[in-house]
Amino acid sequence: MMRYHRLTTQEMREADREHVVVLLPLGALEQHGNQAPLGTDWMIANALPDYIEKELAQRASDYPLLVMPAMPIGLSTEHKNFCGTVTFRAETYYHVLYDMCESLAHHGFQNVVLLVCHGGNTAMAQVVSRQIRSEYGTNLYVWNAGAFDDPEVQATISPDNTFDFHGGEMETSMAMAIDASSVKLERAQAGHAANHALQDGIGWIAEDWVTEDGTPIGIGGDPKGATKEKGEIILKASARAVVDRLIQIQEHQ
Repeated sequence: MMRYHRLTTQEMREADREHVVVLLPLGALEQHGNQAPLGTDWMIANALPDYIEKELAQRASDYPLLVMPAMPIGLSTEHKNFCGTVTFRAETYYHVLYDMCESLAHHGFQNVVLLVCHGGNTAMAQVVSRQIRSEYGTNLYVWNAGAFDDPEVQATISPDNTFDFHGGEMETSMAMAIDASSVKLERAQAGHAANHALQDGIGWIAEDWVTEDGTPIGIGGDPKGATKEKGEIILKASARAVVDRLIQIQEHQ
């Protein structure tokens, strides 16, 4: 595995750009409740490649993976009314992603993975994927980073935490595994759905999640059961899932 920013122009020219897979982690800077840092998604986007590297070392040590620096800002309009959230407009984020991917296509890279570490980035990443592929023929993959449906990951959720969503126990655990000092678990409050926006297919916003007394909290579930150990389990499972798909790319080629 190589880091994009560490290579020289000459090394980049010498790279097998037809078969190298470029990985671009997409983070965000947005509220994650009272307990987890604004940079939770960026922290995950920045740390997950280290876990992927360890997994590749065990399963495919010569895999031609080129990791770009994680993007710290994303599309977080659903959280913009919570203090500290920084977001692109939808049209701005489209052009940022498009221009970055177009640059890679211009240089001849045939395989680019947009690793989504914030769910709000997914829709625009998919739009850019189709646009770049139709114009340049580049394979632009859009993958969610968190293996939240993995049985081992689901087993980390506390029994009394019946619904874990944005900023909940799993994401808080991941932040703790990366930097425990950034999490203020003593300030944690559970978030509950205030309406049926998610079930009805309405574009949800953070105000749809409230505390027991009806105060908007912007998270789903109870993060109080989060631990560093749970976060390690989730990060390792997520890295395994990404490596599974990376290996699958080679098999399909």
